[in-house]
Amino acid sequence: MFKMKLNSDDNYQSAFAFMVLLFFMWGFITELDGALIPYLKGLFKLNNFQAALVQFAFFIAFVLVSMPSAWLLNKIGYRNGIVVGLLTMAVGSWLFYPASKLIYYPVFLGAIFVLASGVTLLQVAANPYVARLGSSETASVRLNLSQGINSLAKVLAPLFGSYFILRGLQGLSDTQKAEAVQMPYLFLGTVLFILAIVFMFVKLPEVIPSEAHQSKRKVPSSDLHGSPTSAWQFPQLKRGAMAIFVYVGAEVTIASFLVIYLSEEVFPTLASYQAMVADIPSADGKIDKFREIAARYLPFYWGGLMIGRLAGSYILQFVKANLLLAISAAACMGLMLLFLVSSGTMAMWALIGTGLFLSIMWSNIFTLAIDGLGRYTSQGSGILVAAIVGGALIPPIQGLIADSPIGLHVSFGITLFCFAYILYYGLVGYRHD
Repeated sequence: MFKMKLNSDDNYQSAFAFMVLLFFMWGFITELDGALIPYLKGLFKLNNFQAALVQFAFFIAFVLVSMPSAWLLNKIGYRNGIVVGLLTMAVGSWLFYPASKLIYYPVFLGAIFVLASGVTLLQVAANPYVARLGSSETASVRLNLSQGINSLAKVLAPLFGSYFILRGLQGLSDTQKAEAVQMPYLFLGTVLFILAIVFMFVKLPEVIPSEAHQSKRKVPSSDLHGSPTSAWQFPQLKRGAMAIFVYVGAEVTIASFLVIYLSEEVFPTLASYQAMVADIPSADGKIDKFREIAARYLPFYWGGLMIGRLAGSYILQFVKANLLLAISAAACMGLMLLFLVSSGTMAMWALIGTGLFLSIMWSNIFTLAIDGLGRYTSQGSGILVAAIVGGALIPPIQGLIADSPIGLHVSFGITLFCFAYILYYGLVGYRHD
């Protein structure tokens, strides 16, 4: 059994190490969607909108489950909540087995929703918990470091998906293709179950909001004659929720369609990649191979997030969180404009490059939004995690645009509106009044 002494530095360090492990696990599970979307698109012959329903099924869980998760954490505590979240993720992973036997798209979406419900509970618990493991001034540093490990998992997940899910699908029957997800998700479900058992015996310190976390808060203008009665009375939180909405929407939509874009619009036009599929007779077989190859480029996108988050942990010691957020949003807008006016490898690397500057957005928005919430931090965290629903709504919208005469390439322009709002939040919207 792991034992920790409350209110000791070693206690907080050990707790932080366990929380980082959770960040890794849900990052790995979440980014497997990067391989799952092109896999299911090929298996069920889906259009872009239908393929984006994978992200809808995953991220709609955040709006449906986040507030109940905040209530549950207040009732049973962080440790028990984490155990429930891990067990829910394990069940969702195991549901991929019957889904692959039935070969029915809605069952796959149901399994994804259950899996995402567990991730939601972990997100609601872990983000404010990590922010509280120390002073409010260094909360962004801790979250950036945690998100850096989360991004490391997202680098590894596409490689895992490319090898164990997308590899060798060309020429197989639908039944054989469906079997490709069985062993990977059974394995992941077992790992999550074991991790849940471990957390049953881990003592996590209770972290209580203190004046240090409330010192910067101004009384909301709507509540000048009394204490706040809800997290919704904090303007920086409400604007931060919208910033989280568009940030997650932009990050997810780029990751969701990157493999599809490369496999359908970039690789078929380049001679070096055409040579890789020259001996594959069917057009569908060529696309399957391109998807396998394209999935290997997704780690560059998530690698940019990992590098940016780890670097951000250092840079934030010298640069204010809101300023770094604004600079990153402006850089993403520049790269997306370059992508829209270019093609081929230039467009590919411009799109992948956005990952570097998307890196610090989550942690900076989150800590700016919950700053000064005090006893409403859990509620505020639930609201912010609910805003992750942007990842459910924006990718299908892009899918509809991509399926229209506008096309897939130009459809990425939807992210420009997302980055513009984040730029506003970093410059103005983060303020408490």
